[in-house]
Amino acid sequence: MKISKLVFVFSMMAVLLLGGCAKNDVQNSSEKKTKELADDPSGFVVITDVVPDAILEIRYYSTYNFIGSRIDGYLEPTALLTRQAADSLRAVSDELLQQGYRLKIFDAYRPQCAVDHFVQWGKDLNDTLMKQYFYPDLDKAVLFDQGYIARRSGHSRGSTVDLTLFDMTSEREVDMGGTFDWFGVESHPDFGGNPETAEYQKGKRITEEQFQHRMILRKAMLKHGFKPYDEEWWHFTLANEPYPDTYFRFPVQNLSR
Repeated sequence: MKISKLVFVFSMMAVLLLGGCAKNDVQNSSEKKTKELADDPSGFVVITDVVPDAILEIRYYSTYNFIGSRIDGYLEPTALLTRQAADSLRAVSDELLQQGYRLKIFDAYRPQCAVDHFVQWGKDLNDTLMKQYFYPDLDKAVLFDQGYIARRSGHSRGSTVDLTLFDMTSEREVDMGGTFDWFGVESHPDFGGNPETAEYQKGKRITEEQFQHRMILRKAMLKHGFKPYDEEWWHFTLANEPYPDTYFRFPVQNLSR
């Protein structure tokens, strides 16, 4: 067999071993100087192994998400985080349990190939299958410019989590006045009030109760080392994340295998 053919075969085997997560990775020279792509999951844990009370609803493993199909790299309906982020999330969970809430996780670690999937979908302006559910007021063409779709995500560094509250008394997800992955200003933490003071502002399409629910989650997350994101009330990143410049590619699946 010629050397060129051997190189091709080994390259394809590497792609398969990564669960398809390396097939779309393209870096320019400037990115290589400042960003690192990695495949080692040894610093990660399954969230429910550390936070046993957490409820998982992994939207990107399902078809109920803004694309409408399972996202590349999600091989199982589980959630992963770096050990440091998971330990901090356990402290959040323990505190909120005393207030009658459990954490409900929508997404955590996100492999780079999933982000690539988002980008490819964003370029196809004819694919608007889930528009009515997640971005009815926006033209899909603005999703890149307004920051809803990007080629890099903090999720791929492994210390970011998307979550909400679950009320143990009513046995329902808490009403936050908006859904996860809603593309619009309604998702901003300051929609309805000042998140720094938790002061509600009348006149917005969100009730004071809904706004305060957001503040309960935010307060607990910030207390235990997470920082918020200005565009999404559900999105938090560990402030002292262990891999601030590394983007991982291994798929989302049970790490015990």
